[in-house]
Amino acid sequence: MESGSKAPIRAGGTAKRLEGIGEYYFSQKLREIDDLNKQGKNIINLGIGSPDLPPHPDVIKVLQEESAKPNVHAYQSYKGSPVLRQAFAQWYQKYYGVSLNPDTEILPLIGSKEGIMHICMTYLNEGDEALVPNPGYPTYRSAVKLAGGVCVDYELKEENNYFPDLEALEKSDLSRVKLMWVNYPQMPTGQLPTRELFEQLVAFGKKHNILICHDNPYSFILNNHPMSLLSVEGARGVAVELNSLSKSQNMAGWRVGVLCGAKERIDEVLRFKSNMDSGMFLPVQLAAAKALSLGNDWYESINKIYKERRSKVYELLDVLQCSYSGDQAGMFMWAKIPDTYKDGYELSDKVLYDSNVFITPGGIFGSAGNNYIRISLCGSVEKFEEAIRRVKSGIEESLSI
Repeated sequence: MESGSKAPIRAGGTAKRLEGIGEYYFSQKLREIDDLNKQGKNIINLGIGSPDLPPHPDVIKVLQEESAKPNVHAYQSYKGSPVLRQAFAQWYQKYYGVSLNPDTEILPLIGSKEGIMHICMTYLNEGDEALVPNPGYPTYRSAVKLAGGVCVDYELKEENNYFPDLEALEKSDLSRVKLMWVNYPQMPTGQLPTRELFEQLVAFGKKHNILICHDNPYSFILNNHPMSLLSVEGARGVAVELNSLSKSQNMAGWRVGVLCGAKERIDEVLRFKSNMDSGMFLPVQLAAAKALSLGNDWYESINKIYKERRSKVYELLDVLQCSYSGDQAGMFMWAKIPDTYKDGYELSDKVLYDSNVFITPGGIFGSAGNNYIRISLCGSVEKFEEAIRRVKSGIEESLSI
């Protein structure tokens, strides 16, 4: 190398923050399923919770009409449209009994998954700890790590109704814990919250100066009594809540979520968020406001469909000889596998390769889910009936070998 010349830049080197962050499990699995489909397998995918039903027709109509206007295509406010913030405030008041100031306590998001990242980046310094549920949504773990934080698992056990053992946590060193991720109705277990649980979480956050981050996207699915952590007295001082239109309004691909909390928390997260995006397309926000104004008949119509599907999933789980609770909320069924399988991965792969049906192994949600599987309710009754037929056929063939 000549004197004074620079060393070549190493192309493709990734940042240290990506160490230990693998590709999202479903991203990998969908590629495998795509390859199997190219081989003519016609895989029935019962793994991912992506609603297969459309939003209400009036919601789509608003999007169409507003998109045709010439003055709606500019950048939007980082805090979201006042129309959408007001709609979220009315929604929270009507269904959760929570009064929020639309100007200061509500921050629309381009999806609540993004909000998980915003919160972690706003509050976690290198080495700070965050409590994450095991089993739980994998994004909590990856967002904490990407922000430089350290994940501290708290195990959720079936015998404790998948509630955190706060007494056990009290005995651990919490001095570096800044955040606690909680999620009820819980995913993947479908466990509903109780008022007492929410009160205990708020008290725990106050005592240990931990921000309780409640992720609440499933409260309208197969559940007649939606609950918000912010309904607990004093919650706003120690908690924030994420919510979403993905599941409750069949708008997953629209990417509309919200962060609710005290003005101070909203302002803090906005400092990060405003450097990450430039607001949401205004017609999408106005259509989302329409979706939030829908009455009980909307939720009843959606849940009627999910109940029919769930009855078919019960049949499928019975064929697989899994055990499960009939009191689950949300758009999944969580079930314990028979002792004849090493773990949920083994059962999932067997069903995939023998019967061309994909179900999710519980272990992707944490080690506490290793002996479980999860089945999505996002599919037609006919799709579930075909899955049952295939699995029965696959079992019969394996027994005859």
